[in-house]
Amino acid sequence: MSKAAKIPAPTIKRLAYYSRPLEELLDSGPPVISSEGLATLCGVQPAQVRKDLAYFGEFGVRGVGYNVRELLQEIKRILATDRRVPLCIVGVGNLGTSLIENENFKKRGYIFEAAFDSDPEKQGQKLSCGLIIEPNSRIKAVCQTKKIEIGVIATPPHVAQRVCRRLLNAGVRGILNFSPIQVRTTAEVQAENVDFTVKLENLAYHLHRLDASGE
Repeated sequence: MSKAAKIPAPTIKRLAYYSRPLEELLDSGPPVISSEGLATLCGVQPAQVRKDLAYFGEFGVRGVGYNVRELLQEIKRILATDRRVPLCIVGVGNLGTSLIENENFKKRGYIFEAAFDSDPEKQGQKLSCGLIIEPNSRIKAVCQTKKIEIGVIATPPHVAQRVCRRLLNAGVRGILNFSPIQVRTTAEVQAENVDFTVKLENLAYHLHRLDASGE
């Protein structure tokens, strides 16, 4: 088993969190940051920052800290976000439209190259970003032509799995699913299910526990 295969999934997730304040510091902050400073910005312990980075080599200078630009470049290289990643989206409703227009995607190299919807009234419409909404029947042809790597699902739940199968058949290797069901993929395809209601229920639970304890 390779070293990369042994890296814990939470470590990979935290690397993405570390990159956010580093991007801000690159524009307006000091050129060097300590593990303590980065930990404070990310809400973790300094030892956790050092442990996470140690999986990938030696970073920074003991007693001095990390060069912000160099550390950000290394994290992007590790996460493979130092390149352009072509996306498509299926479901161009309110959520889908807001995702397409989100500047954070473009800033980090995630570019929507295609948009699909099953609604005939939406098909053929031109979005503000310049994309033309295509019918779902075109998913395979368009995704293969544009070499789409990640498919974003923003459809109602009852069609999400069907859309997922279309994306898999098109050769898409990653799925980001915003529909409130867990889509099933193959072992070769990575899937992330984003259900906002799960997050809200987690918050509601903790708020209730706080009220019950009187704190």
